[in-house]
Amino acid sequence: MKTISIAFAAASLMALGACDTQSNEAAAVENAGENAAEALENQADMYDAMAENTSNEVAEDELERAANNLNERAENVEDAAEDRADAIDSNAS
Repeated sequence: MKTISIAFAAASLMALGACDTQSNEAAAVENAGENAAEALENQADMYDAMAENTSNEVAEDELERAANNLNERAENVEDAAEDRADAIDSNAS
C-alpha cells in the first residue's frame, strides 16, 4: 500500500510539472482581467435586479440592455486579459 501511495504521489507531481505555468506578470494580468470582469458582472447583476423591480417597461428594457452590454464587456475584458497574458508568456520564452 505504501508503494502505491508513493507511486501515486510521484505521478501527481509529474502531472503538475507538465502543466503550463504562467509567469508572475502574466498571472497578474490575467488576475486583474478576471477582477475587472467580475466587477462588470456584478454591476450587470445589479441592473438585472433593478429591471426586475421596476414597473416601467421602457426602463426595464433599458436596464436589461445595459446589463447585457456589461456582461459582453466583461467577457471581452477577460478574453483580452487572457490574450495579453499568453502574449507575455510567449515573449518570455
